[in-house]
Amino acid sequence: MNSGPQNEWFEKDYYATLGVSKDASASDIKKAYRKLARKYHPDANPGDKVAEEKFKDVSAANQVLSDPETRKQYDQVRAMGSGARFSAGSGGSGQGFEDIFSGLFNTGGGYTTRGTGGPGGPDLGDIFGNFGGYSPGGFSGGGYSPGGFSGGGFGPQKGGDFKASTRLSFKEAAEGATVKLTMPGGKPLTVRTPVGVSDGQKVRLAGKGKPGSNGGPNGDVILTVHVDKHPVFTRDGNNLRMNLPVTFAEAALGATVDVPTLGGGYVRMRVPAGTPSGRVLRVRGKGINGKQTGDLLVTIEIAVPRNLNADAKAAVEAFAKATEGEDPREGLAAKASRS
Repeated sequence: MNSGPQNEWFEKDYYATLGVSKDASASDIKKAYRKLARKYHPDANPGDKVAEEKFKDVSAANQVLSDPETRKQYDQVRAMGSGARFSAGSGGSGQGFEDIFSGLFNTGGGYTTRGTGGPGGPDLGDIFGNFGGYSPGGFSGGGYSPGGFSGGGFGPQKGGDFKASTRLSFKEAAEGATVKLTMPGGKPLTVRTPVGVSDGQKVRLAGKGKPGSNGGPNGDVILTVHVDKHPVFTRDGNNLRMNLPVTFAEAALGATVDVPTLGGGYVRMRVPAGTPSGRVLRVRGKGINGKQTGDLLVTIEIAVPRNLNADAKAAVEAFAKATEGEDPREGLAAKASRS
C-alpha cells in the first residue's frame, strides 16, 4: 500500500494545526477553527496557494477534532501509531500498516478494504468511516479528497466583490446617470445608476467583480452612491418637496403662480384665496419619474416685506383697521392651559 492521505492520520498533529492543546475543549477547537478558516479562506486570499493549503489543513483538522467520537479514535491512533509509517510490507522502513492495526484492534495482521472484513482483520472502510468520512483514496462527506474538499468544503469559490463609490448631483440621482469606474488592472466599467437613486444606496452589478476560483462565479461590483443636497428641492420617496414664497395679497386673494420644476422651466399652479402659510399644495406628476412617478409637494410661505414705502404702509394700516375685529389667536390661551 502506498503512502498518501493515510499517513496524515499518523504524521499530522491536528491539535498543532489548529493551535490548541490536546485537552482543548470543543468550544476552544471551534473558535480556533473559525479564526483560522476566516484567515486562510480563498475568498480572503485569491490566488494564494499557500493560504489555500493552510485552509485545507485546518478544515481537515476540524473535521476530525470537532466530533467527539472521531477525536477519541484519532487520539487512540496517534497514541498507538506514534512515529509509524505506512509501508508496502515488511521490507519497507518503519512499522508496517498491518502491524499498527493488528496492535490497535487485536487482529492477526490481515485487513480488507471492502466488504465486512475477512477473517484476518477489520474492514478499513468501516474503521476509517468513523474518522471524518475517510474512504480508501481520500475523504468524503465534507472531508479531504484529492484535489480539494467535497460535501460543502473547499470547491468552486465565488470571487470577491469590488467596492466603489461615486457622488452625484441631486438632479443626476433623480434622473439617472452614467458613472465610469476603473477596475483593478485599469479596465474601465460603465455603470448606469437607477432613476431616483437615494443618498447612501448601494447598486449591485452581478458578475462584474473579481474572478472566481476553481470554476466558481465572479464576484459583484457594489457601488455606493452619495447624493449632493439641492438648494430648492428635497426627496420624499418619489415625491419632491419645496417651499414657495407668496405675497400676502396672493395668499389672501388667490393667485396663479409659477412654480419651478427639477427638470427646468416652470409649471403654473393655482393658490386658492385664503391660503395660510404652511399649507401644502400638490402638483401631480412633477416628482421623480421612477417606476411610479411622484408629485411635487409645494409648501406655501407667506413672505412679509421688510421695508414698506409710504403707499404700502398706508394700505396695510387701512387693512388692519378694516379687520381690527378679527383675532387670529382667539382661544389659543385656553387650549394652552389644558392638561
